[in-house]
Amino acid sequence: MISIIVSGAVALLVALFGTPLFIKFLVRKQYGQFIRQDGPESHLTKRGTPTMGGVIIILATVVGWLASYLVLGRPPAVSAILVIGLMVGLGLIGFLDDFTKIRKERSLGLSPSWKIVGQGVIGITFSVLALQFKDADGRTPASTKVSFLRDTNIDLAFAGTAIGVVLFVVWANFLITAWSNAVNLTDGLDGLATGGALVVFGTYVIVGIWQTNQSCRVVSSIASNCYEVRDPRDLTIVAAAITGACVGFLWWNANPAQIFMGDTGSLALGGALAGISILSRTEVLAVIIGGLFVIIVISDVIQIGFFKMTGRRVFRMAPLHHHFELKGWGEVTIVIRFWLIAVLLAAAGLGVFYAQWVVS
Repeated sequence: MISIIVSGAVALLVALFGTPLFIKFLVRKQYGQFIRQDGPESHLTKRGTPTMGGVIIILATVVGWLASYLVLGRPPAVSAILVIGLMVGLGLIGFLDDFTKIRKERSLGLSPSWKIVGQGVIGITFSVLALQFKDADGRTPASTKVSFLRDTNIDLAFAGTAIGVVLFVVWANFLITAWSNAVNLTDGLDGLATGGALVVFGTYVIVGIWQTNQSCRVVSSIASNCYEVRDPRDLTIVAAAITGACVGFLWWNANPAQIFMGDTGSLALGGALAGISILSRTEVLAVIIGGLFVIIVISDVIQIGFFKMTGRRVFRMAPLHHHFELKGWGEVTIVIRFWLIAVLLAAAGLGVFYAQWVVS
């Protein structure tokens, strides 16, 4: 437990005190945000605000994560290394996107094709490696089975080992792309995505602690009720580090934001969420816990689909938070209410998780 606290606390301090230093650096370099012209007019005042704050989120997470192992006195487990690698890799794609926007002085960064290629390379590498590295009990970090609260009977390897690996890679990359883009779409108002991520990863700290205490290695006498997660404690440490990093960064990212996380942060956080959900065997449960991000994505899909079919819009503007902006809601009001929705959905997910353990 102490290692988890250390991870979160160190990450929080690094983000809290490192962000203002990074802001000064970005201001000196004139690395500011470019605002899309078709967005709400109120956003035009944000032009020039330092971006790429995701660099600090990633740095704080990694420092907090590594600090925890000084307490444990052992190296990180492979599951944690995979999630951190996925987070850093997608953060690098986001950084290139943000830097391209700054260099070309426009609100569009990398081309969609290059983004897809970059995400694909990182995602495939993660997916393939996640099926390697068996522990003493034969468990790999990930499973070819689709998981809800734990692995289900839906096994992607039903048609053979080779095909199963390919299907798992496709499934895992779908989750990675979906979650990274979901957080990216949510990052449209000051503190909205950061606060939402804080709630989600904080919830995964609780899930991880429970899985650690109810691991099949610990409660083998009631194996039907235990969790077959390879490295639950290490995944909890990662979740705690990200939570702490988001808390520290939110101090500077809350309205009026002094820095934006940019694609560097949103892609990294989305990737980390996908990685933790896959390796903790809670892929479908994550849809409830991270429900705020899902709602934002669905609003965008509905808007685009309905417009293509009818030529009309369902919302004044998508994603959903911009719709309420154009209805006259204040930015702070929208963010706080969306945070409340995030808390309620995360609590619902946690309730489902615990209820399944009680009745099983």
